[in-house]
Amino acid sequence: MITASYGFLGLGALLGFITLLLFIIKTDKNEKQITLSIKELNSINEMSLMVGLVLLTVGNFLGGVWANESWGRYWGWDPKETWALVTILVYAVVIHLRFLKSLYSEFNFSVISLLSFTSVLMTYFGVNYYLAGMHSYAKGDPVPIPDFVPVTYSILAIVILLAFRNRKIV
Repeated sequence: MITASYGFLGLGALLGFITLLLFIIKTDKNEKQITLSIKELNSINEMSLMVGLVLLTVGNFLGGVWANESWGRYWGWDPKETWALVTILVYAVVIHLRFLKSLYSEFNFSVISLLSFTSVLMTYFGVNYYLAGMHSYAKGDPVPIPDFVPVTYSILAIVILLAFRNRKIV
């Protein structure tokens, strides 16, 4: 169930990235059509994030039941459990951002839905390889951070900066 939630949250990150690309290519000539596409993609993105958040939350509760059956405790503040909670809280903030009218915009939602996926990556990969716990493989030598990670974050930063100049929606 948790892995299924990662699919929906990943889809939200992908839709956020595509929306930022639409912000980049927006001009005065195509502004009406691009704006409509941005709003539609953000609506689909929000629905995807809601499904992902529900699946993640239910999966986390079921994980607690499984942990009680396996280890005799529901919650032990293991790094995986803690990061699963962090991811739930991050996406709860993302979903509820629309209620803060001073902070919400189509651009901000796209950026935060893209960047919030880093908490999923930390929960799935980071905990397993960099933190020691019952769910990890980090008992021995530390694994170096792959070379593609800084490159990926640099590309994301460039895309966000390029999209920033066209962030206003009429």
